[in-house]
Amino acid sequence: MPQVSMTVNGKPASGEVEGRTLLVEFLRENLGLTGTHVGCDTSQCGACVVHVDGQDVKACTMFAAEAEGAEVTTIEGLAEADGTLHPLQQAFQDHHGLQCGFCTPGMVMTGVALLDRNPTPSEAEIRDYLEGNICRCTGYHNIVKAIMAASGQDVSKIAAE
Repeated sequence: MPQVSMTVNGKPASGEVEGRTLLVEFLRENLGLTGTHVGCDTSQCGACVVHVDGQDVKACTMFAAEAEGAEVTTIEGLAEADGTLHPLQQAFQDHHGLQCGFCTPGMVMTGVALLDRNPTPSEAEIRDYLEGNICRCTGYHNIVKAIMAASGQDVSKIAAE
């Protein structure tokens, strides 16, 4: 089997993979990084979003071999080494941006990508950017509020659903 090597959460990672091994499978099964969830296997739900070379990617749509030499960041790589949460992770906690938690890693990774591109997005821009992520519990209100809070914006003006 071919070998694949990449940097995952700042550390070198490699392993043998079949050509058809998806990045999400490599992360979960080979590296034990189970924070990246498999929700639909069809690129519809967004639970598997990771960052590859700074771009948000649905890891169920990318082969592990395509990430050869890439910098990959998963939800486990956002927090500081001392356990301090990333500002968006903290905002999700503070603003109840999760319920069952299944979609949360993908929502957070997508939100971080949005904030990297647009540090102060409007509510409409957040909702538009989250279009490829499905949450079956919260109705998105608190997720949007958490992303706005992490950007330093006033969340009291978010329309109730």
